[in-house]
Amino acid sequence: MENSGKTEELNLKETEQLKYTGRIGQTFIYLIKLFRIFIFRNDWKVLPMAAVIAGLVSMVVGKGLFVTMEGTLQGAFALSCVCIWNGFFNSIQLICRERPVIKREHRAGLHMTSYVCAHLIFQFLLCAAQTGIIIVVCRFSGIKFPADGIMFKGADGFILEFAVTLFVITYASDILALMISAIVHNTTTAMTVMPFMLIVQLVFAGYFNIPAALSEVTNLMVSKWGTQSLCALARYNDLPAVLVWNRMVAAGSVDLGGGVKLSEVMKFVEENGMREKVLYEMGKASQNPVYVSTAENLISCWQHMAVFAAVFAFVTVVFMEFIDRDKR
Repeated sequence: MENSGKTEELNLKETEQLKYTGRIGQTFIYLIKLFRIFIFRNDWKVLPMAAVIAGLVSMVVGKGLFVTMEGTLQGAFALSCVCIWNGFFNSIQLICRERPVIKREHRAGLHMTSYVCAHLIFQFLLCAAQTGIIIVVCRFSGIKFPADGIMFKGADGFILEFAVTLFVITYASDILALMISAIVHNTTTAMTVMPFMLIVQLVFAGYFNIPAALSEVTNLMVSKWGTQSLCALARYNDLPAVLVWNRMVAAGSVDLGGGVKLSEVMKFVEENGMREKVLYEMGKASQNPVYVSTAENLISCWQHMAVFAAVFAFVTVVFMEFIDRDKR
């Protein structure tokens, strides 16, 4: 009860400050408040949760990530999902849980642009921290990173581009959740909407085969551009394809005629050192033009997600400006 009283007292002081503070000043007031909420409301738990989720995903898909076509596509999709999950959990309840306080402070002189800007800055820092956590976890889990980035040479170049990619996916998802939090009635509704939004992102990520009539919907999904950027960064089109080979191994007892079995043919290929050549030829037959490893493709993916984040932020401001008309 004592902590609750202190929090209310601080809120009242901040409300009083708002009457005499400009937009920049209000932004910093709210930024400090968000850090305080992050610590005392246990919102910091999203950081260890990001490590746990990244660890689980790395354990399951890490072996094939950056090594084979199938493993890379699966890993890119999984990492994109991790980033989206982190972003959603960061901010899905932030605005709707303090709506009454925001209404009171808006009447006292709060500029909604300052309020949303404070959230954008705070979430930027939080998403950057989560990105660092994911990269560290991937390192410790033994995932082998490519030797070079697309735009920057060397392992450090790849790490930089990998970090930017993970960050942009997380941040765009975060601001999408912030927009939802500004629109919905309360935290219960927010937590009800979130699983639906997650499913939509996953289904239309471009990982699954979907009807041609719905193919354009994928262009509106953070998950699609996230998976595409990770595959481009991983040089998906230059990797070997192993799925067909593994299926042929499983079907090795098939008789090809004349008493020759499939397993014998595959054994001959391996013993003559032609297995890798066959796998890479299979990879060439499975290339996808949207995963081309060029700077233009990678930057285009980043730009799409950055535009999404900007649009989500704008819509958030618009809804917050009309909060006084909200009778909820």
